[in-house]
This record gives sequence, C-alpha cells and structure tokens, in this order.
Amino acid sequence: MSAPLFSPTRIGALAWNTLTELTRLKVFYFLLIFALLVIGNSFFMARLSFEEEFQMLKDVSLGAMSIFTSLIAILATAMLLPKDLEDRTTFTILAKPVPRHEYLLGKLLGILLLLAISLLVMTGLFLLVLWLRQEAALAGLRAQLTGEDLTRATDAIHAATFNANLLPGILVIFIKAALLAALTLMVSAFASSAIFTMMITLAAYFIGHLQATAREYWLEGIDIQWWTRGLLALLALLFPDLQAFNLIDDIVAGVPVTLSLFAQTFTLGLFYVAVYYLLACFFFARREL
Repeated sequence: MSAPLFSPTRIGALAWNTLTELTRLKVFYFLLIFALLVIGNSFFMARLSFEEEFQMLKDVSLGAMSIFTSLIAILATAMLLPKDLEDRTTFTILAKPVPRHEYLLGKLLGILLLLAISLLVMTGLFLLVLWLRQEAALAGLRAQLTGEDLTRATDAIHAATFNANLLPGILVIFIKAALLAALTLMVSAFASSAIFTMMITLAAYFIGHLQATAREYWLEGIDIQWWTRGLLALLALLFPDLQAFNLIDDIVAGVPVTLSLFAQTFTLGLFYVAVYYLLACFFFARREL
C-alpha cells in the first residue's frame, strides 16, 4: 500500500515540533515583549479628548501588532531551514517516510501557530488597555454629567472604543503575517543562508508596501499594452501588494469594513500563501541536501 500524499499525524507532529523550536528562539521573546511594551505604552501616550485618545490607542496598537507579527513571521521563518540543516535535523526527518512537501507544510503550520499565539497575546493586551481607558473616561463623565447628556456621552465612548471592525482588522493582520511567512519559506527553500533569506524577504516587504504607489505612477498618462498588464501581474505575484492588507486607517477612522472587502482581502492572502507554499515545494524538491 502506498503512503498517503499527506499524513495529518506526521504534519501535526512537525507543526508542534516547529512551534516548540520557535518558542526557544530569543528573537521570538524579544519581538513579542517589545510589541507588548509598545501596546502597553500607548496607554500612557494618549492624553487627548476621548475620541482622539481612542483613535491614537487603536492606531498605535494595531500598527505595532501589524509590524511585529510581520517581523516575527520573517525572522523566525528565515532561521528554520538553515538551523535544521546545520543541526542535521532535516536529514533525520527526511530519512524517514516523510515527503519534502509534508516537511515544509509542517514547518509552515508551526509558524502560523506561533503567529496566532503571538497575535492573541497582543490582542488581549490591546483590548485590556482599551477597556481600561474606556472605564477611566466613563468614570470622568459620571462625575461631570447627568441625565441625557451622560447617556449620549456614554454611547459616544462605547462607539469610539469597541466596534465591529476590530476583529476583521486583526484577522487581516494575521493573514498578512501568514503571507510573509510563506514568502520567507519559499525564499528559504533555495537560499543558502538565513541572512540572505531575511534580506530578500525584507526587500519584498518594502516593495510590497510601495507597489501600489509605483504602479499608479508608472501607468499615469500612458496607454496600457497587454505586455504591461502581464508584467504588472507577474510583479504582483512575486511582490504582493501589501497595502491591500492595510485596513488600520479605516478601522481607526471608523469606516466600516464590509464583509465583501474582508472576504476579498482574506481570500487574496490565502491565495498568496498557497502559491508561495507550492513554489517552496518546487524549489525544495530540487535542492540537493
């Protein structure tokens, strides 16, 4: 009987071992603690009107969550394969009936678990800080206002603090980090060192954030030819438009994130993750170990 193409048991074991290995890396603790400090520090930064205060809290906290989950995804993933090769763990695993695509999938899922745990911790602190500021603002209003004025002010604070956009925004932060992890894994599948992988992925990170602006400048005032569209599509595949995953400004401004926009953004992120994983399998299958 031939072995199954994918074994959930083997993949689950690889993912768990990867998560265990990543939690031992000092870079994980450094980035997570630093992100928590930034989010916690936003509690003391905001001393404005309650609308501006909650906007600043959301802007600083969500921005920190986005930046540091992206950094964790890039730096942690870049060190995985080189470390396994250096420790000869890769040879031990692949000597068993474990296909290379399962090995990479287990690594990717372990990284995604790490990102999910990190984001949950940061989200918990963010919501705690937000709730504490809300309670402080409400306590101040109760000492100053009564009756209908208090009711209107209380409703305004509740609307400014928690809204339906927060959860979709945090999920989009996660899918953006997952995309970067898959991209880093793809580069690491053919790269010779962790430093090279980090440099290439960080370059792709900055290009991805500038891609929309560059594309608009490039296409301004010219006739679009078929080959131009093809080249832009190829560049968009190699360097994803990361600005498409930036919903923080809309969330802070209170602009509703529609279900269709969220579904479109999340589906785009999953598409990139799948493409980069398949490319990683292609490169890693042809790599001499």
